[in-house]
Amino acid sequence: MKDTIKNLLIQIGENPQREGLLKTPQRVEQSLRFLTSGYDMNVEDVLNDAVYEEKCDDMVIIKSIDLFSLCEHHMLPFYGKAHVAYLPDGKILGLSKIPRVIEVFARRLQVQERLTNQIASALEESLKPKGVAVVIEALHLCMAMRGVEKQNSVTITSSMLGGFKEDPRTRQEFLSLIR
Repeated sequence: MKDTIKNLLIQIGENPQREGLLKTPQRVEQSLRFLTSGYDMNVEDVLNDAVYEEKCDDMVIIKSIDLFSLCEHHMLPFYGKAHVAYLPDGKILGLSKIPRVIEVFARRLQVQERLTNQIASALEESLKPKGVAVVIEALHLCMAMRGVEKQNSVTITSSMLGGFKEDPRTRQEFLSLIR
C-alpha cells in the first residue's frame, strides 16, 4: 500500500521525498487500516456473550452515538450521530455493545443507507427483539468539500423493524425521545 500511496503523491504533482511527505505513505496506510478495520470484525465476536436474559419489555434507547465512516464512492469521510433503540423480548444487550456493533459496519467503505440497515439487522438477528429502530444523521464530506459543495447538508436515514415499523405510536415515541 505504501508504494501505491507514494505513486499517488507523484500523480497529484507532489514530491514524496519532500521532508513533510517522507512518512506520509506509512501514516496513510495506518490510517486506512484503522478506518477500514470493520472488515476484520464481526458482530458475534463484538457481542462476546453480552446478551442477557431479562424480563424487560420497555424501549431501550442509546442516542447520539458518534460515528465515522468512509463513503465508498469517493473514500471521503462522513460522520454524525446514530440513535438506536430496541424493544426487548426477554433479552437485553450490554449497553456498550451497541456502539461496538455500529463500529463493525461504520469502519468499512459504506453508504449511509446500507450502514443504517446493517446495524438494525444485526441487532434484530442477535437479540430477536420485538423491534429495532436506527436513525443516523451524518454530514458527508463528499458533498461538503467537492461536487455540490453544500457544507451544512445533513443526511438522515432510518431503519424501523418489528414494532417500530408496525406501530406508529412506538415509532413516534422513539423519534420524540431522540430529538
